[in-house]
Amino acid sequence: MNSYINDQIEVFKERNQNRGRLLVSCPDQPGIVSTISKFLFSHNANIIESSQYSTNPEGGTFFIRIEFECPNLKDKAKEMEIQFAEIASAFSMDWNLTHVYNVKKAAIFVSKELHCLLELLWEWQSGDLMADIALVISNHDDARSVVESLDIPFYYIPANKDIREQVEEKQLQLLEEHDIDLIVLARYMQILTPKFVAANPKKIINIHHSFLPAFIGARPYERAYERGVKLIGATSHYVTNELDEGPIIEQDISRVDHRDHVDSLKKSGRSIERSVLARAVKWHLEDRIIVHQNKTIVF
Repeated sequence: MNSYINDQIEVFKERNQNRGRLLVSCPDQPGIVSTISKFLFSHNANIIESSQYSTNPEGGTFFIRIEFECPNLKDKAKEMEIQFAEIASAFSMDWNLTHVYNVKKAAIFVSKELHCLLELLWEWQSGDLMADIALVISNHDDARSVVESLDIPFYYIPANKDIREQVEEKQLQLLEEHDIDLIVLARYMQILTPKFVAANPKKIINIHHSFLPAFIGARPYERAYERGVKLIGATSHYVTNELDEGPIIEQDISRVDHRDHVDSLKKSGRSIERSVLARAVKWHLEDRIIVHQNKTIVF
């Protein structure tokens, strides 16, 4: 890894060695916030940020994200998890307690279009995307020079539908070797198999244009231009076995009109894709997302 970026990560870890995040979803009922607050107070933790939401106070689902400072969190974390498990059981909670010190390891998959990869790398270099980008995997060689210039391992693995399973075996092996927490499909133009998706639940983030489902398949911008669309946009979502129908994390749009030709539509589309994917990845890295059914709660 580039020494400058490595230094940034080390500074971040030092600054956040006592910072924790708690995400909870459970049936809505009285006493949830009070019980969690008392638990954190019992460990001398100070709540820095708290956001909550209920689908319905009568029989709905309750969601909360709490960020806190806790002295000696490194030493306390396992014991806190054991104790909180009892609370979670009493309230039928799905929960996750993370230590911010543990910077997540990310793998980026890319094909020939590099705009989303370049955006992520820029955000990473600037310190605004706090992750350990452990490797980049591509079915084309186009990104090699820019990736390796940053001392990130680059793996060129040609792929097509006829050898998909063999390719994914190599990819899964690499992900395991690098202990990857998050996979970002930065315009990776290959369909993932159910086996690959099942091995990485809620860990794969994708980006695509927002013409779906109106313009499915090849040449969407050309067909959108012919139809005279007035809005273009992008959608970032978690990957499931239903193609491009996983829980949506972030979307954005831009207005266009009759003056825009196909090339300008594509240029605007790439710009939106870059920013939408970067936001979705950041929110995941910051533990701001709870998946509920086929939706996301983003705090």
